Amino acid sequence: MVNQHQLQLKNIFFITLGAATYAFGFVYFNLPNKIAAGGLAGLTMVFHALFDIDPTYTGYLINLPLILLGAYLFGRRSMLYTLWGIFSMYGFVWLFQRLPMVVDLQQDALVVSLFAGIIAGLGGGLVFRNGGTIGGSDIIARVLEHKTGIHLNQVLLGIDIFVMTISLTYINLNQMMYALIASFIYSQVVKLVENGGYALRGLFIISEKHETIADYIMKELGRGVTYFKAGGAYTKADKEVLYVAINPTETRELKTYLAEVDPQAFVAISSVDEIVSPEFVISKSKYRNRGR
Repeated sequence: MVNQHQLQLKNIFFITLGAATYAFGFVYFNLPNKIAAGGLAGLTMVFHALFDIDPTYTGYLINLPLILLGAYLFGRRSMLYTLWGIFSMYGFVWLFQRLPMVVDLQQDALVVSLFAGIIAGLGGGLVFRNGGTIGGSDIIARVLEHKTGIHLNQVLLGIDIFVMTISLTYINLNQMMYALIASFIYSQVVKLVENGGYALRGLFIISEKHETIADYIMKELGRGVTYFKAGGAYTKADKEVLYVAINPTETRELKTYLAEVDPQAFVAISSVDEIVSPEFVISKSKYRNRGR
């Protein structure tokens, strides 16, 4: 059993590793190639480009007051990992700037932007997955959400748009397009890493042959099934609704089976970011051993 102290050390280790990874991409890909970044890290790039100020100093200057504000509003404990993530990130930015290294990508801006997004996403995802952050944008967003009711993601998007817009003071529109590519890749990789590589689908199934389908899912796919009671608004008839969370391969198998056993079945499929349940893992290991 992992105790709380071990868990904290694990989180701090991965936050540090993630911060170092993000800083590596920031220094060796974003800065030399003028690939603008979103959030407050992007703001430090603006000051670096216009006034030649080390991003380390502006990073600390901008973020530390926000951390103090966050600690006051949300509690010191909740800001501990945030403080460590920001401290580590800009510490590594300072260090890497003093370790000369050139990554030769043949001046291909597209490849550079892809690498910038992937590396930043890997680093950011590790930090977020372990409870930290690498910038104070989320603190601003949480404050505004609390005070104004504006959704957190909308505030974060607004901050990114603002930073990207003022980045046009030192980059042109062509470079901005590459920055947007890097930003998109970053968001996708962060999501992948933060969610632990989950690629799951949630299926709602309405069928007269629900018992046969449930039996197939449990025995052939090795997944648990949940029943819901529902009523049709038009027919006024009671229905049994099945819900199951499975991976994309299993989804294809189940769709093929449904087309055979009940072509009239109603199936709604959605993406699932994460499943938190020991039973989800147990059910798979118990029933599904194909490919071993």
